[in-house]
Amino acid sequence: MLRAEWIERRRKFKNKSQMHLARQGIITEEMEYVAKREGLHPEFVRQEVARGRMIIPANVNHLHLEPMCIGINSKVKVNANLGNSGLASDIPTEIEKVKVAIKYGADTIMDLSTGEAITETRQAVIEESTVPVGTVPIYQALREAGGNVKNMSVDLILDVIEEQARQGVSYMTIHAGVLKEHLPLVQHRVMGIVSRGGAIMAQWMVEHDKQNPLYEHFDKICEIFKKYDVSFSLGDGLRPGAIADATDEAQIAELRTLGELTQRAWKYDVQVMVEGPGHVPLHQIETNMRIQQEICAEAPFYILGPLVIDVAAGYDHIASAMGAAIGGWTGAAMLCYVTPKEHLGLPNVEDVKQGVLAYRIAAYAADVAKHWPGSWEWNLEMSRARYTFDWNRQFELSIDPETARAYHDETLPQEGYKTAKFCSMCGPEFCSYKISQKITGNGEEVLMEDNWIAP
Repeated sequence: MLRAEWIERRRKFKNKSQMHLARQGIITEEMEYVAKREGLHPEFVRQEVARGRMIIPANVNHLHLEPMCIGINSKVKVNANLGNSGLASDIPTEIEKVKVAIKYGADTIMDLSTGEAITETRQAVIEESTVPVGTVPIYQALREAGGNVKNMSVDLILDVIEEQARQGVSYMTIHAGVLKEHLPLVQHRVMGIVSRGGAIMAQWMVEHDKQNPLYEHFDKICEIFKKYDVSFSLGDGLRPGAIADATDEAQIAELRTLGELTQRAWKYDVQVMVEGPGHVPLHQIETNMRIQQEICAEAPFYILGPLVIDVAAGYDHIASAMGAAIGGWTGAAMLCYVTPKEHLGLPNVEDVKQGVLAYRIAAYAADVAKHWPGSWEWNLEMSRARYTFDWNRQFELSIDPETARAYHDETLPQEGYKTAKFCSMCGPEFCSYKISQKITGNGEEVLMEDNWIAP
């Protein structure tokens, strides 16, 4: 397995986290691997991990994982959610979702199973996945408590967290920022608490009349995480579920707590990213990115969407990809995909594909806007291929080559049309590229920077 020898050399360290090693001045094999993938210098990666501005989620027990990084000074990443529910799906279906998500470019996967066989499903997902796997352990804790928060003890919660860490989960959403004193702040919201984890913890606090146990026992969770190198994904349990609730007092109050928890985790050299909204109108997205970076000391921001309107049911992957692109451009490090089924049902395999592709487009658009090295060249190659009617090269350069080829071949399937100087939209007489080439007298013009020039 890829990381078996790397991990063996780390056995002597009680704290096995990438942050701990980075702060010892050690460039790990994972850092080397990430540096090569990102086109960065290994020492720069080490410094970013030590600083907390970048994480490498790579549980020591997920040996066949291919290391990746999440941080503002790296490419914008995409997460794909999957998992069963109490009403639908089975392990073979979830494995198919894993394969499709990775095929179309997901950088991480979250198993959000809430139905039967949670442990077995997660184990199968980890064994299949070559990308980091994340979870929300409070779901399993509630399931093991028989669906009753009164039976969900602190020991049960901590046992579930350790079990998942031992299995190889690389990051966990921990809803430790929802505090008892925050609950009155959601009373006048249009949609109250829309996070499943946030709602569960709110109910727990009401039923037990105690503070959030994930907050109270946060140090114990840190001790577990540093043994296995599990990263925190500090959950936004009070994220807005409607644009009318965006950037409200409840959301910001929780974010301030997440900033405090980020510093607490860093004292243990445990890696942290912070989760964000949610539903946010376009004009508030950049402000949300800036506030998080200030409050959370530039810990990586992992955002769901955000959805920029609330009325796109069936098309929420589009409504949210708009917000995701702006979020990635203005400060988010990873985008959690939204599928066409969001708000409507459990995503199937095709929904996973559509969600990943929508978010790969959003992430790449953000990389281009950020002037990430190499991002511009991909567009440049595609423009050249289009202007010279190199159809096969256009297919190869597409984010989804199979679909690009299929759409072209719906009307012009014969092989001879792969060299034709037109497509079925314009035909041979109305093609602007062909007309332009006649005017210039040269069909070999190429796009350089922002201008069309002859070679």
